[in-house]
Amino acid sequence: MSGPTAAARRTAVDIDEGTGAARGTFGELLQGVLPDGTAFLVTLPISLGSRARFRYDRHGPLQVYPAHKTKSLTLARAMLDAHGAGGGGTLLLDSDLLVGKGLASSSADLVATARGVGAALGLDTSPAAVEDWLRPVEPTDGVMHPGIVVFEHRAVRLRALLGALPPVTVVAVDEGGQLDTVSHNRRSPHVPPGSRDDYARLLGDLALAVRAADLDAVGAVTTRSAVLNQCRLPKRNLDAMTRIARGIGAPGVVCTHSGTMLGLLLDAGAAGHPEQLEAARVACAALPGTLSVYRSAAAER
Repeated sequence: MSGPTAAARRTAVDIDEGTGAARGTFGELLQGVLPDGTAFLVTLPISLGSRARFRYDRHGPLQVYPAHKTKSLTLARAMLDAHGAGGGGTLLLDSDLLVGKGLASSSADLVATARGVGAALGLDTSPAAVEDWLRPVEPTDGVMHPGIVVFEHRAVRLRALLGALPPVTVVAVDEGGQLDTVSHNRRSPHVPPGSRDDYARLLGDLALAVRAADLDAVGAVTTRSAVLNQCRLPKRNLDAMTRIARGIGAPGVVCTHSGTMLGLLLDAGAAGHPEQLEAARVACAALPGTLSVYRSAAAER
């Protein structure tokens, strides 16, 4: 009698599965450079994101679907090598996030990959460990951390946890095209000392505003950050969006600093939110670009 086939001899140690997910972020509440030269951003987590499923196979090759997600493939290979068991597996990625718009689509893919592969292999996938996994791959948004965080995206390092905001809605206009956010963020813009001091003050103001759940104060910071970003990656709709915000009583505007989108920040818990949301939709639909609506992620514990 012939023995079992090679496939039948495989055990649970040979083949295992893990899943992971990560939120995107609607650009940044604030992005700039501090007086000590540190580049930073502050996340605005949204309800959309990326999901990964990894099926580890000690005896098989490593494959990723869709095949163009090569950064996730590189990360999975590094994690397999660190695991030391050899082999490969199949990594499946699915995302709600538009690419090249400033929604952290690549970062969300990588964080979801780290969590899915790590779950299958029994590796550490705490936020600090995910930073370590991602650091060799590319500059990254801080979406491995829950809530709103100050993140040093070039160093791939948490600077501070700020907490969470009341629910917000962003009515956005995409001005078109795609931006390679990794290449964009690798460039070191000249930021004069005076502007660096401005960013430090804005970061202090934003930390206080988040702690107080003061969306009007948050909107003042996000609007100023969008204005400061005009010298680096201008948004042609900024003046119009700022006027709309004032006209409908929105807290402010928020932009994808290394992307193509600009949005109105709305208080989703306000009594008049449905009417304000409709007014924002109508006004923004008249601007050049593609209209969309995003909602902040529920506060994670």
